Amino acid sequence: MIPHDKITPPLSKLNFSPPLEPSRFPVSPGAPKHPPRRTAMASLSSLYPPSLCSCSSSGSSIHARNSTESRLAPSLSRHTNHRLPAVSSCRPKRTRGSFVLRSALEDTYVLEPPPPARPPASSAERIDCLKLKLLGVVSGLNRGLAATEDDLKKAEAAAKELEDAGGLVDLACDLDKLQGRWKLVYSSAFSSRTLGGSRPGIPTGRLLPVTLGQVFQRIDVVSRDFDNIAELQLGAPWPLPPVDLTATLAHKFELIGSAKIKINFEKTTVKTTGNLNQLPPLDIPKLPEALRPPSNPGSGDFEVTFLDGDTRITRGDRGELRVFVVS
Repeated sequence: MIPHDKITPPLSKLNFSPPLEPSRFPVSPGAPKHPPRRTAMASLSSLYPPSLCSCSSSGSSIHARNSTESRLAPSLSRHTNHRLPAVSSCRPKRTRGSFVLRSALEDTYVLEPPPPARPPASSAERIDCLKLKLLGVVSGLNRGLAATEDDLKKAEAAAKELEDAGGLVDLACDLDKLQGRWKLVYSSAFSSRTLGGSRPGIPTGRLLPVTLGQVFQRIDVVSRDFDNIAELQLGAPWPLPPVDLTATLAHKFELIGSAKIKINFEKTTVKTTGNLNQLPPLDIPKLPEALRPPSNPGSGDFEVTFLDGDTRITRGDRGELRVFVVS
């Protein structure tokens, strides 16, 4: 706090001129009877620092404030031979030319609240980011055929992170989300360089090379049809052109538990496309159980570990990781 003796100077330092006698100073009929107040206020402004006195833009009245102003009022009355205005408890309206005594203690500082913190990302926003991250990892791997060991680890980590964020899948409530045509964007099984993955399949890169195109799954939750559709291109010796065809592996599916699906193979349909699309489709029935190799029982199961409106992750009974998007 500022000491009072620093704010209010002794009366001996108040340099006010004594009132003029009428006999020594003739007064004209229109002049005021008392000395102007500007003399007193000029003396005040010379005694007090600018931080304590200020001038507003209108009026000509003097306003006293706080204890300092109340102590100054009697002294000013004795030396100026006129009475100062009464001290008001509330802040008066400032008029043009008025001087106001201000105390340095009346200044207040208002700290504005800090900006609100950014709210945490919602669960849906986080899942969207993780889906983009997974798709970015598996893009350019030719559905897994060009994946290296390092690519397999990165895809596994990104898929696991998305599965943890999505929570458990309950197909009893979300079975309708399986409906439709799904496009395969990644399969860890294709890194074995065969179209069958960990199961025996058509080899690639041999005398009769097979080029894998797009792979789809067509699911009908009403009829319980589950079809794997693969676009293939069979190479032929020169000068014969390659043969484009579509192989459809038809299955029936059933639910096992809350998130596991079992599929039973029924038949394979091969249909040529391109220049040979006029040829009729060829149906290859399921082999009798006696002729079927033990490694290919004609059925399999997988677990749906993530499912929403446009992305699906499954894990096969032999550890295959597959990622699908809605087509």
